[in-house]
Amino acid sequence: MKKQVNSDARRLRAAQIVSYLKKAYPTPKSELAYTTPFQFLAAVVLSAQCTDKAVNKLTATLWKKYKTPKDFAHADLTTFTKELSSIPFFRNKAKAIVGSAKLIVEGHAGKIPNTEAALVALPGVGYKTAHVILGELYGIYEGIPTDTHVKRFALRFGLTTHTDLKKISKDLEALIPKKDWRYVNNGLVLYGRYICPARPHDCIAHPLTKLYPKAALVWPKT
Repeated sequence: MKKQVNSDARRLRAAQIVSYLKKAYPTPKSELAYTTPFQFLAAVVLSAQCTDKAVNKLTATLWKKYKTPKDFAHADLTTFTKELSSIPFFRNKAKAIVGSAKLIVEGHAGKIPNTEAALVALPGVGYKTAHVILGELYGIYEGIPTDTHVKRFALRFGLTTHTDLKKISKDLEALIPKKDWRYVNNGLVLYGRYICPARPHDCIAHPLTKLYPKAALVWPKT
């Protein structure tokens, strides 16, 4: 019975959080800068363990040179790697982006795939990245992407006990109706970026903390 009560409480709390996010951030949209679909895929790969601000600063000039999948596929890897050197893990990211571009040119006629299965088959694209891409480019929300913002709020608000990103996604997907999945990632990213940052601080007056005051005392490592 206690487990059921806890489950019901979590579900209610998740519903209250999503209700706020829907009102505060009604139009899910990434803050990563791009003008072509592949630029967005590349930007998402670049944003792993890196801020959107840093990625956008880098791509402000880089995207003038690389636009289409063919541009990325034909890039000189040594040069491209140096061009990404201002962000973390740039060597692995360079290989992943060029590798993905080649697969998309050769196997998908230059078009970004619109299924999770096809996306996660690309280098550097996992569950989170795939569902960010599907939502942004196609308006398809078949999963909830978990990044560091989503992870810390899921833990702070007692919506999961996991630290693995995909397991957190699955916990959230079980709690939240599918029709509302679109609001979770973008909403929590923006909320975490502009209202409740990761560093410990007094957030008892913040909108979501008011829904679950215990969160004011929970500061998981991200």
